[in-house]
Amino acid sequence: MRAAFYRRQGPASEVLEIGEQPTPVPGSGEVRVRVRASGVNPSDWKVRRGDFGRGLAAPLVIPHSDGAGEIDRVGPGVSDRVGARVWLWNGQWKRPFGTAAEYIVLPSEQAVPLPDHLSFSQGACLGIPALTAMHAVRTAGIGAQSTALVSGGAGSVANYAIQFAKHLGATVLTTVSSDAKAVHASLAGADHVVNYRTEDVGERIKTLTGGAGVDSVLEVDLSGNAKTYPAILRPHATVVVYGMNANETTFASLWLMQNSISLRLFLVYDVTPTERAADIAALLERLQDARTIHTIARELPLERIAEAHDLVESRSALGNVILTID
Repeated sequence: MRAAFYRRQGPASEVLEIGEQPTPVPGSGEVRVRVRASGVNPSDWKVRRGDFGRGLAAPLVIPHSDGAGEIDRVGPGVSDRVGARVWLWNGQWKRPFGTAAEYIVLPSEQAVPLPDHLSFSQGACLGIPALTAMHAVRTAGIGAQSTALVSGGAGSVANYAIQFAKHLGATVLTTVSSDAKAVHASLAGADHVVNYRTEDVGERIKTLTGGAGVDSVLEVDLSGNAKTYPAILRPHATVVVYGMNANETTFASLWLMQNSISLRLFLVYDVTPTERAADIAALLERLQDARTIHTIARELPLERIAEAHDLVESRSALGNVILTID
């Protein structure tokens, strides 16, 4: 099979290769998926580059955890799912071979039915961006009459989170860094958009909430934004963290305790099976609404994987970057 892979860590253009690799065969309880689209996420370039001290996971790594395609073969113990359109999650979690290839083998439960109205490229947006957003919204307990701040509203996860929170009846505030990103967040349904480069986030949120603060924060960068919490959180608020840009964070711990603030951190790759099942069920229900927006910034062929990685690493793309595998 044709695949993209790397054998050492470093810049995308220097380490990513395209070539032939053995076509995998499904074992007991597994399915093989003919991958049609592979999603590129920030974790992919961070692992490839060796950020946060992460070494090479195997002598040869086929990257990417997200993807979509058709099941073309099943292993022993799996009911006949051949021909089913599916989207994938955790394709490269604790395994060397991900979705940047013509085929991938995974446990059957990691191949989720793809709604008929979604394309394979849209399906490749779901494993990390949409599931992270759904888990964050559910963990925060967002509902009608609640006020939520979604940090970095132009990001792929945050853009889904805005939509999911609005569907539940919340008032949604978000932060962005440019006018173009403000438009992108507003199209997802954000009620109020704050440009953190030109506005004082704390003062602006106080004004927007009548001085009360928000009930919850869905946080993409704990290390960068924790300093704002005393200015933006109301007592008994919840902060749900799914990302950070540094190993350590300094925050006003006494103030958080005095105001009974809940701080919840999670890694989307490693939620419990019960939580995962509930997240997927909630996401599949939400996906039945064709109005859900799946923003795709670029679609590139597998051979241009280095360009795709650089695009995601630059943080310049408004939406998901997808590799098509024909």
